[in-house]
Amino acid sequence: MSYPPLVEPAAELTIDEVRRYSRHLIIPDVGMAGQKRLKNAKVLVIGAGGLGSPALMYLAAAGVGTLGIVEFDEVDESNLQRQIIHGQSDIGRPKADSAKDSVAEINPYVNVIVHPERLDNDNVFEIFKGYDLIVDGTDNFATRYLVNDAAYFLGIPYVWGSIYRFDGQASVFAPRLRRKEDAGFDSVADAPCYRCLYPEPPPPGMVPSCAEGGVLGVLCASIGSIQVNEAIKMLTGVGDPLVGKLMIYDALEMEYRKLKVRKDPSCALCGENPTVTELIDYDYFCGAISEEAADAAADSTITVGQLEHMLKEREEGTRDFVLVDVREPVEYEINKIPGSVLIPKAEFLNGSALEKLPLVDSGKQIVMHCKTGVRSAETLAIVKGAGYSDAVHVGGGVVAWVNQIDPSQPAY
Repeated sequence: MSYPPLVEPAAELTIDEVRRYSRHLIIPDVGMAGQKRLKNAKVLVIGAGGLGSPALMYLAAAGVGTLGIVEFDEVDESNLQRQIIHGQSDIGRPKADSAKDSVAEINPYVNVIVHPERLDNDNVFEIFKGYDLIVDGTDNFATRYLVNDAAYFLGIPYVWGSIYRFDGQASVFAPRLRRKEDAGFDSVADAPCYRCLYPEPPPPGMVPSCAEGGVLGVLCASIGSIQVNEAIKMLTGVGDPLVGKLMIYDALEMEYRKLKVRKDPSCALCGENPTVTELIDYDYFCGAISEEAADAAADSTITVGQLEHMLKEREEGTRDFVLVDVREPVEYEINKIPGSVLIPKAEFLNGSALEKLPLVDSGKQIVMHCKTGVRSAETLAIVKGAGYSDAVHVGGGVVAWVNQIDPSQPAY
């Protein structure tokens, strides 16, 4: 099915713009009218990271007249493996400023609006208003549900993408957009939203983030370019966009699959009897950690400074405990807290890790850590449930250790 263009054409293209966009202009489906629509379009890109980088660059090169960037983070060296809109000299700079400068280099005719803040319930409506289309490059579930719900309430379609290791997904969610028919326009009763595809977030800790599980750098370009392709189609009204369809890409097998996604009549947001009628507490809805982990960590969390003191006492023979690293072996090869033993989280989930721990009545305390403290909180709940009542975990994990105790080690 086809959709009407999201924007009206601009009044004209300058001579310089005609020269710049000539390869678009000679495509019959785009032509002068399509390029004028791109010039008149206002697109908001959420995040200037892995997906936002290629999306911003190609949207700018395509001639989208106004680009908004929502980004609060700073450029870190670990970003440069995939976030190609930033360079070595940008390390430490706000990502939004770095991205704005790169867009200006690609296309000086693009107006860039920077929103250097974290997207939340208090600012999302104000930021979204005035944009024709949203490109979602976020990497956490709480923000994805926030984007979906806010875009639905405002009636703004958005292009979604997701990446992890070698796998990527993309779709277009436009449940309140109208479809182009032979005899005019007809409402789309079956266009789904993100909640139709994922009614609930996965259990806490079930799906690792890219920071925990990694991502192939070039995968960002593969999915980001699909997002821009869909954005251009929606803005100009050409082709068959991924509305009601999910594109799945497997980079290892080099396979693309396209699945139909139907509107869920019982969807909490866009269904027949919606229960989500306003923005909700998305952090609580998605839950960074489970309630069991939160309860376990409530009074059993130590700092890296305390751990450093404990390790010195262990060396002196005045304290005895086991320091367990619950990360993956590939992470353990990058950096580690001296004196730790590696028992990955998966072994706690299947129960085999308990065989490697001292007996409950041995008197040895169990101290657990991971990269940031999320996985160790989950495993702490398991260990406490097995009877190790005095077990603790390290808040901030190895990241805090490197930043505060041993900066000679690499971060990731």
